[in-house]
Amino acid sequence: MRSVGLDLGVRHIAFCEVKDGAVVDKGAVRSFSQLASRIGPDTAPAQVGFEACREGWHVHDMLQRWGHRPRMLDTTRIRQIGVGQHRRKNDAIDAETIALAIESGRVAEAHVLSPERRALRAQLSVRGALVQARSQYVTTIRGLARAAGILLPTSSTSSFVQKVEEAKMSDALRTLVAPLVRILVALEAELEQADAELAKMAERDPSITLCATVPGVGLIVAATYVSVIDEAGRFRNAHAVAAYLGLVPSEATTGGPSKRRLGGITKQGNTHARTLLIQAGWSILRARASADPLRRWADHVAETRGRKIAVVALARKLAGVLWAMLRDGTVYDGALEAEESARGMRENAMRTEKRARALEHAAKKLRRPASPADAKAENPPAKAGRTTRRTSTA
Repeated sequence: MRSVGLDLGVRHIAFCEVKDGAVVDKGAVRSFSQLASRIGPDTAPAQVGFEACREGWHVHDMLQRWGHRPRMLDTTRIRQIGVGQHRRKNDAIDAETIALAIESGRVAEAHVLSPERRALRAQLSVRGALVQARSQYVTTIRGLARAAGILLPTSSTSSFVQKVEEAKMSDALRTLVAPLVRILVALEAELEQADAELAKMAERDPSITLCATVPGVGLIVAATYVSVIDEAGRFRNAHAVAAYLGLVPSEATTGGPSKRRLGGITKQGNTHARTLLIQAGWSILRARASADPLRRWADHVAETRGRKIAVVALARKLAGVLWAMLRDGTVYDGALEAEESARGMRENAMRTEKRARALEHAAKKLRRPASPADAKAENPPAKAGRTTRRTSTA
């Protein structure tokens, strides 16, 4: 099978084909359709590598339709095969590097979302843009009112327009903010429509409904998590999910386990999903009265490590709980979660007790007087055949 590398740029696409480590064809085109003569439906089958990007899914589907094997590369590990290591922004070199890596088989592929998950993520992107625009207009109106000596009351963004209409403003100020208020009203209507569409998608996707049974996890958090994780089976365990979302501590370990240093979370992966999980953690921790085991576990962490660390730890735990629910196809069970949390606390307590006993035993050894064996080890006998010269004293 042919080995082809593509560097998908905004203005042009670099193409390179290799065989037995040598370049046999290369070039550049302005659009993907212009590659039909090289990797179109009437050409020999090829494995085509390209870096994951916005148009990556479209390229992936087109290559499959043309009868080739698409290989979308993981952007977090693309530098391991040499892309970008030449310290020059050269798309032709990157395409050749990808083609050589494809031929040798040393590539890490990115996960390709199913069409349903892509549609879900696209709808979430639209809603996110609407929310961001609404927040910007609310901030601008508050700033204009404050500059005129008026402090608008705290309210939810959905009821902000009503608060603006009830506020005592001068005619000049009201005329000034009127265009922004009209846009806010339109944005609220569009957001309601976007939420309704997401609700319909959730009805067709049981995974979203399962995730929404967890306390603090609503429609948006559940839909975002499902759109990012997609298939639970592609992760080994809950820790792998947390690492994928950037919720595990960064680590610097040199010189063995004794030199292990942990820092803040890595913040790798999908930023929006990580942010929403942390917001869900805050909602659980701020709930007035809750007997849920997640809340009790977070309270215990907050007492010993502080609320901020507890929220991040809770977000990490939520990521694992949601993954296990998707893997098993089960709803949230507080009793089961409490049992697992208690088991984990018992295991931690046992490890702490074992470590304390080992340290106590070592301390006792250090306090004991040296035994004959210790003295012998500290003062080894002279080697055979060595004579000791004695100095006579007067």
